[in-house]
Amino acid sequence: MSVPARVLVVDDSATMRGLISAVLNADPDITVVGQAADALEARQAIKRLDPDVVTLDIEMPNMNGLEFLDKIMRLRPMPVLMVSTLTQRGAEATIAALEIGAFDCVGKPRPGDPHPFGDLADKVKAAARSQRKAMITSNRTAAPAVATASDYRARRKIIAIGASTGGVEALITVLQKFPANCPPTVITQHMPHTFTKSFAERLNRLCAPTVQEATDGARLEIGRVYLAPGGERHLQVANASAPCCRLVDHPPVNGHRPSVDVLFDSVAELAGRNAIGVILTGMGRDGAAGLLKLRHAGARTFGQNEKTSVVYGMPRVAYELGAVETQLPLGSIGEEILKTAAARKEGME
Repeated sequence: MSVPARVLVVDDSATMRGLISAVLNADPDITVVGQAADALEARQAIKRLDPDVVTLDIEMPNMNGLEFLDKIMRLRPMPVLMVSTLTQRGAEATIAALEIGAFDCVGKPRPGDPHPFGDLADKVKAAARSQRKAMITSNRTAAPAVATASDYRARRKIIAIGASTGGVEALITVLQKFPANCPPTVITQHMPHTFTKSFAERLNRLCAPTVQEATDGARLEIGRVYLAPGGERHLQVANASAPCCRLVDHPPVNGHRPSVDVLFDSVAELAGRNAIGVILTGMGRDGAAGLLKLRHAGARTFGQNEKTSVVYGMPRVAYELGAVETQLPLGSIGEEILKTAAARKEGME
């Protein structure tokens, strides 16, 4: 980045403000231009400093981070990174923030953490580069899924989806098109470990299929969506005679655990042409090689296009590798998945 990203740090804790500022200022491509202890100070600082990115605490006095984020997105849209405690309450609030339009989230470090905010700087730089200053969604009052059991008949398919930054909104958009009898769907979304349970619960409330955090040995069933637990193990699929989820303790791949590549590789081996692979918005290249393996195995593959991606990183690499058969805007992906899953193919049935 030729011009350093200008960041405003908002947190009610002076210690946390200092830690975040120190981590960010250590990167030559980032400059912390100001700090604020609450929403009132932050509002004045945004007007005065016009930062490229804001890091925002969720729990603050006077006005909490969610209320302030909503005002930012309505009145002065800009990239906001939520900084949240790794608790169930913090996770639920963070998922709500990502739906409102926050760019991404990071967890506050625990005592003794040797690498506090390990990927914060990368996320700040990605936020500053992003052309999307805000995407206000109505997911909190979302309409039911478009497709219903009356116009879709499940066939022998497995759907595999990978996403990272921007994936909360993207996955909600895609899965709200799925009917209650959708093909078994497995998802790896890069997210801190305490956040995926809350995200799965949120998806389950918003979507027609049953959405759950994946557990080891869970059978892949029609009408169910399985979200990889964050942070600790990779999600795979296994057992050709009775396909199920497998959670494995392998090292991180592409810097991630769970990794989209690990999921896609296993789906390619298990399902081959009976699979559909989808790569959505996200930083880096995780999932690109796995999606190529899926395509080589005969699966149909889709990628989110640049215009609708919060970060056109993972989909770009996959497209450039030749892994993406069809590139689509986000709003069209869910319906295209269903049409492809329902299509008859010689030798499939």
